[in-house]
Amino acid sequence: MFPEIRAKDPDVHFDPQERLGIFIDGAHLYAASRNLGFDVDYKGLLGVFRRQARLVRAAYYTALLDSDEYSPLRPLVDWLGYNGYAVVTKPAREFTDASGRRRVRGNIEVEMTVDVLTLAPRLDHAVIFAGDGDLRRMVEAAQQLGLRVSVVSTIRTQPGMIADELRRQADQFIELGDLAPDITRRSAEPRPRTLPLRPSERGRPTPAEPFREPVDLPE
Repeated sequence: MFPEIRAKDPDVHFDPQERLGIFIDGAHLYAASRNLGFDVDYKGLLGVFRRQARLVRAAYYTALLDSDEYSPLRPLVDWLGYNGYAVVTKPAREFTDASGRRRVRGNIEVEMTVDVLTLAPRLDHAVIFAGDGDLRRMVEAAQQLGLRVSVVSTIRTQPGMIADELRRQADQFIELGDLAPDITRRSAEPRPRTLPLRPSERGRPTPAEPFREPVDLPE
């Protein structure tokens, strides 16, 4: 089970028989986990929630720049699509801020809201990895359709990364830092080899570093 979850309502829990959906704001999870000092093991994350309930859907949302020949997000997006996640992307908008710095903006709230409310009849519990207060109304609408809604983010950073109104609306707030022991990517030192790896030895690990170069995350 989850380590040290501090739910505001002790009656809200993960029933092994309930149908569960996970909806991840990719930029938010990346930023929150980095601020807490760990890289997410996305395979491990799926495993954690599969042990809690009957996982129906795991969706990952992100914005991509179509203008770039190569996006640093592409390896992660491709990996997720082949390893249990429904990946939803949208074009990001690039602009230059007042200081002349290149910025990227791409909100995914609409896409996430549509999916949560569309899947509501097939779910009992929705887990939202997000922090934007604009999602409060979506959470309320999902609750009115009979869903229990948990929100995963962190309040251990300064400032916290979840809006107060979103945290209050959720049936259960899950501190991302409490999940870190179970969803942290652990990399081992490579052993020297003189021969190339056979295909059966290579495996398909979660990408260690989806952002190989510093980039501005979608806001």
